[in-house]
Amino acid sequence: MEKSIEFGFEHYIHMIPGVREIDAKNCSPLVLAYIGDCVFDLIIKTMVVGRGNRPVHRLHEETSRYVQASAQSFMMRSMQEHLTEEEHAIYRRGRNSRTVSPAKNQSITDYRRATGFEALIGYLYLQGEYQRLAELVTVGLESMEDEEKSREADKE
Repeated sequence: MEKSIEFGFEHYIHMIPGVREIDAKNCSPLVLAYIGDCVFDLIIKTMVVGRGNRPVHRLHEETSRYVQASAQSFMMRSMQEHLTEEEHAIYRRGRNSRTVSPAKNQSITDYRRATGFEALIGYLYLQGEYQRLAELVTVGLESMEDEEKSREADKE
């Protein structure tokens, strides 16, 4: 069975009836955050499932550690120094937008920073900038791993 892919993922998505090209530059920050939330969730779920087959409840618990607002806020702080001017502007628009729902068990600061994070992820996804998206998510995930290692070292 041949494993080569002639087209990228987006090509096949756009073959589905009703799916259209979306101009990310014309989307509101909350629309970008809406799609970014889904994209980041898919990335994290793919990563977690790749670590081994386990009960779904366990997968959900591990996924939750990464997708909650406080974790996204933490990752965003480490990613900020790596952002271009354009990316930083997208992040700020998301962070400063008025959200419809209040923060659930999160500080308003973390919630807003997470909304900016999700807006940036959504923007990069819609722009087809998958390599850049992967680079920034990697920076964020590595910062979380470093923090967890540091906490464990402090316990010893």
